[in-house]
Amino acid sequence: MAILSGRAWITGASSGIGAATAKILAQNGAKVVLSARRTEQLEQLSQEIERAGGQAMIKPLDVTSREAVAQLGEELETMGGVDILINNAGLMPLAPMLEGRVDEWERMIDVNLKGLLYTIHAVLPGMAKRKHGHIVNLGSVAGRFAFKGAAVYCGTKFAVRSISDSLRQEAIEYGVRVTDIEPGAVATELADSIKHEATKEAVTGQGGFYAPGADILQAEDIANAILYVVSQPEHVNIGELLIRPRIQEL
Repeated sequence: MAILSGRAWITGASSGIGAATAKILAQNGAKVVLSARRTEQLEQLSQEIERAGGQAMIKPLDVTSREAVAQLGEELETMGGVDILINNAGLMPLAPMLEGRVDEWERMIDVNLKGLLYTIHAVLPGMAKRKHGHIVNLGSVAGRFAFKGAAVYCGTKFAVRSISDSLRQEAIEYGVRVTDIEPGAVATELADSIKHEATKEAVTGQGGFYAPGADILQAEDIANAILYVVSQPEHVNIGELLIRPRIQEL
């Protein structure tokens, strides 16, 4: 039985948590809007969702483009607006600060922070007008606990946590809910963005959280948590949800 209705816009939907979330929300009644840069993967995901009886719309997008995000937000508003926003787009090119990988720092800020703010800005006025909506931001355990080699990444996720809770307080008067989902290590493509060889080996090599076969979270684990959060009664707002694999200490 469907437990959701309305439209759910998911960024970073081409793989990992985004794709898994799109599937489970569609299975439970939401009309999903799939956004990411990789159109081919979006098309494959859309076809899979539709074969399973769900409804999916492909809207390729680079969340770092303020103009493109605003334009898509306006287009979705003409269709009745967005009921659920899943801010999932993100990347994690870890490296020591001494390496001075300024381009990577800027890219993380552009995607993890600016992209998140652009999409919030694209949907919040419509949600406030209708006094209905739910914004789910994908933060991280790195938004609670900093660790070496991840100063800028942690900085973006600490910011996501702060933005989410401040917005949650503001949005009370609008009837809009806001949640920060904070995963620990998840088996996705996130570690693929690490280009610093020593850091990548520490993370993905033997003993690393992202080593092949590591007993960490799966994308579906986070998707299930998101479904739980967005399917609560309207008077319930789960502000934060921290989810670790059992083996993860920090």
